[in-house]
Amino acid sequence: MEKANVYNLEGNKIGSIEIPKIFNIEPRNDLIKKSIEVAQSQNIQKQGREMNAGLKTTAEGWGTGHGLSRAPRIKGSGFPTARNVGRVPFARGGRSTHPIKVNKKVKKKINKKTKNLAIISAISASAKSDWIKKRGDLIDKVPQIPLIIDDKIQTIKKTSKIYSILCNLGFKEELKKIKKNYKKIRSGKGKRRGRKYKKSKSLLIVIKEDFGIFKAARNIPGVDIIKVENLSINDLAPGGHAGRVTIWTQSAFIELYKYEVYV
Repeated sequence: MEKANVYNLEGNKIGSIEIPKIFNIEPRNDLIKKSIEVAQSQNIQKQGREMNAGLKTTAEGWGTGHGLSRAPRIKGSGFPTARNVGRVPFARGGRSTHPIKVNKKVKKKINKKTKNLAIISAISASAKSDWIKKRGDLIDKVPQIPLIIDDKIQTIKKTSKIYSILCNLGFKEELKKIKKNYKKIRSGKGKRRGRKYKKSKSLLIVIKEDFGIFKAARNIPGVDIIKVENLSINDLAPGGHAGRVTIWTQSAFIELYKYEVYV
């Protein structure tokens, strides 16, 4: 079985570990896209219109013989204001023609097996240099893909220390690039709907236990920390773009053997 090197916090080799079989499969972009679509649909908030909107009126049709159309007229007014039409879609304040309804099914579903295969594909893509470079991450100075690091990184509690460790592992150019282009203003109407800014995603650090690294690394632009049991398609392929460069702690990397039942 093929092996990968394990590196310490200074970027030096300290051992090796067998690579799980899931890294040998060919990533399927169709499954990743489908799983991302389902995951994004879970965050959609339903919206609709009140069933009686535009219908709370006294407007009734007069029938024929008045020299007017048979559109419903609002009651309680003389001739000049009797022309005020209500209730119908073309009237001011009338009901909507085809209102959106809250009973519309906006949340999509996916089979468990398909979901697991999509996560496996995303994990496999994170270990392939061509997928990572296609996504735009800079890994020319990274010693190895997939990159496995000693569990001691989980105990780091200083942001400056985490940053220096990532630089020792060859991510200095990537961190500079992501800091420069981290936060951008969204184009379109989303700016006034609570999502004005878009933030880029860079490194993903997968850990087994958190002993302080989460708080230490959360202020580094583009860097995310996730426990291996909480891995999701949104972390591995944000926006449906697989090939996110990932750093595995040794204990988290060992946990990947449980996915071999799906291979």
